[in-house]
Amino acid sequence: MEERPPFEVYIHVPFCLRRCGYCDFNTYTATDLGGGASRGNYADLAIREMRMAKAWQESRGITEPAISSIFFGGGTPTILPPGDLVRMVRAAGDLWGLEEGAEITTEANPDTVDAAYLETLLRGGFTRVSFGMQSAVSDVLKTLDRTHTPANVDANVQAARSLGLEASVDLIYGTPGESLEDWRTSIEAALDLGVDHVSAYALTLEPTTKMGRAVAAGRLPGPNDDDEAAKYELADDLLSAAGLGWYEVSNWSRPGYECRHNLGYWHNVDWAGIGPGAHSHYLPAEAGSERRGDDLQSVSAASAPASGFRRTNSPEVASTGSGELQDPCNIDDTASPGAVRDDEVTLPWWQRPHPDSHELTGASLRSWDISHPRAWAESMSHGLIPWQGAEVLTGSQNLEETVMLGLRLSEGLDLNRLETMSGRRPSREVLQGLIHQGLVEVAGPRVTTTRQGRLLNDLVVERVLESIGTW
Repeated sequence: MEERPPFEVYIHVPFCLRRCGYCDFNTYTATDLGGGASRGNYADLAIREMRMAKAWQESRGITEPAISSIFFGGGTPTILPPGDLVRMVRAAGDLWGLEEGAEITTEANPDTVDAAYLETLLRGGFTRVSFGMQSAVSDVLKTLDRTHTPANVDANVQAARSLGLEASVDLIYGTPGESLEDWRTSIEAALDLGVDHVSAYALTLEPTTKMGRAVAAGRLPGPNDDDEAAKYELADDLLSAAGLGWYEVSNWSRPGYECRHNLGYWHNVDWAGIGPGAHSHYLPAEAGSERRGDDLQSVSAASAPASGFRRTNSPEVASTGSGELQDPCNIDDTASPGAVRDDEVTLPWWQRPHPDSHELTGASLRSWDISHPRAWAESMSHGLIPWQGAEVLTGSQNLEETVMLGLRLSEGLDLNRLETMSGRRPSREVLQGLIHQGLVEVAGPRVTTTRQGRLLNDLVVERVLESIGTW
């Protein structure tokens, strides 16, 4: 039997000091959102959801390996007291166990931490801090509605490094009004910090954000593809020259300093998402063995039984407030396969306190929590683990994800794995065409995108998927 994949935990903290003009994440500036959802009570609620998730897993006979990584994202996780973050880490470890050397990361706004805060994290088991630097140019930070200064970033990165914490910085390029020299200044400032990991993301504008509305109204210039491509190439040049190689399209690090948690996402491992709007992903019962991509039936989230999955953190599973699953009060034998009646309420398949008699194997499951913190908290107060919904992915969908994720990584897409999953591999003609266009390189069974291929990643993915017959 093949070794099970790693298990990760993501904890979403949906609170911020203020909402940045470009941000479309699930975040809130109020300290109390009602229904028990407040900053002061948040750690308790997150721990409650962890217990419910664990109880759901146990009801399905699910046994996860010890946690390999925990990542706090947001929002601004460091808006909470450091003791609350440590308490959530300890609760997760008590429930699932922590792998020796587990990576434990939090995102941090430079305005919300200091040396004492960081030391508490270190003593509580944290190994890594990802600072939201975004830019080193004051005018660009102002356009992004960021309140920190470059001096704050420098002070806190140095404090983290002196304590022995790994430090990473996140940068954004393509901000309206940002010149190529502004971007160069930001990259060089990040390198001057001495960090071993840098993430650089193109600004994505959503029409519902403050900045998106300003661009739509003509008050700010919109993103420009050529400008963003030039900035990506500059980042790749400067970071690579400094010894930080790309390992994922938007991430560079020194060898051994890759973010293991994010690599888990790109390798499609299991992870439990905790907190409002958090997503989870779980592989099928045959962990490690690959099913053919064309022999799996599409299953509707409204009717699919959940019992064939090896593990999951699911939507609103019937549970007691303590985290123990409730017994169904009433099962209606005349109901459709996806429906169970509990206190006259029809529960979706993922809410059942016990597995369905039908097995569903060979597909993976993806779920997502209720987005608003108040509704999320109220769901748990009624004994329901707070999932908004879930879907079962077909073999073809799993195959598409394998291609899309593999082509984002410097290690490349494993064609042997692709053939095991689907019985097919891209045609020689398609691969030769991509090589001729300078978009990919092929070494043995692996296809890796070139820098030009990274800039045209969607095109490369589309060509590969068309060649193996999934599109």
